[in-house]
Amino acid sequence: MKRVDDLISGIKVLSVTGDTGISVASVTSDSRKAGEGVVFIAVRGTRTDGHLFIEAAVAAGSTVIVCEEFPDDCQLPAVIIKVEDSAAALGYMASALYDFPSASLRLVGVTGTNGKTTIATLLYRMFMTLGYKCGLISTVSNFVHQRESNSTHTTPDPVALNFLLAEMVEAGCEFVFMEVSSHAVEQKRIAGLKFSGGVFTNLTHDHLDYHKTFDNYLSAKKRFFDSLEPDAFALVNVDDRNGSVMVQNCKATVHTYSLRKIASFRCSVIELRLDGMGLRLDGREVWTTLIGEFNAYNLLAVHATAMLLGASPDESLTVLSKLEPVAGRLEVIRSGKGVTGLVDYAHTPDALRNVTDTINRLRQGAVKLITVVGAG
Repeated sequence: MKRVDDLISGIKVLSVTGDTGISVASVTSDSRKAGEGVVFIAVRGTRTDGHLFIEAAVAAGSTVIVCEEFPDDCQLPAVIIKVEDSAAALGYMASALYDFPSASLRLVGVTGTNGKTTIATLLYRMFMTLGYKCGLISTVSNFVHQRESNSTHTTPDPVALNFLLAEMVEAGCEFVFMEVSSHAVEQKRIAGLKFSGGVFTNLTHDHLDYHKTFDNYLSAKKRFFDSLEPDAFALVNVDDRNGSVMVQNCKATVHTYSLRKIASFRCSVIELRLDGMGLRLDGREVWTTLIGEFNAYNLLAVHATAMLLGASPDESLTVLSKLEPVAGRLEVIRSGKGVTGLVDYAHTPDALRNVTDTINRLRQGAVKLITVVGAG
């Protein structure tokens, strides 16, 4: 149980009607989960406005309402807290409800159009191999140390996210690696979280059905880096022209990675085959079973992040050489009849181009490439 005044102590409150000294058990933005001991937070969504369900939430038993506006003539038996931004309030209050779990973890967020799942998953595997208890929050699955649970969103809603982080704290996790989607930033799902670092992969035209314009999409990604604190790091791919944009006015310590430019961390592909590739990473050679230039970027980001989190070059490169591809990320399957299949969940034009370009560079002689592409 938490006192309401403790839950709202870190947000901008415009007005309060009623006693905030009462205790509650949870918070929600879903009126179907409203009830006794549950704070209902009215959030304006893309499809509906939570303010329309305030009366339903009170009827269900919620006696504390957080909202941006409340009808003057509406008399409800509830504590009414008006805030400037109810979506941000939801994130902060969810974090406060679980005693700000991200502050007890070294939380690293990975954002960008492509590569988020691979980088977050490989970082989780690397630090688990190095002997740390870790957590993973990704599109494919979530892990609390070694316990796996299904993932429903790239970045969960604030209440589910903070509950998951609290489980990781309880399990003794030290590092947590999570994908940060543009939707999550836009919808304030990560409000109230403390990140130790952020990684930017790349930016291509995607999710414009939601963001409407590329500038809106870029702006959502940039807001993640704008939110990083001075004691955090920001690691960006400067071969993508948007990399430098991400860290303009960023308060965190900025580091860069590249295959083509001068950067804090550098890499080049020295050999590429269907069974793996050879890389020169910061002047040292390493062999990996991952293939494709885009995976060279992913592995470089993993190595750079590991170094920024305190791993030694020997530790990072030794584990890097043993990491297996993430399921569905240019995963190689060979049949007994000599047919090689490659499975990839690529669903953006840029990702599909990367996959086919990589395969075409590896084809020799009369080898045929047959593609089967599914699209929602």
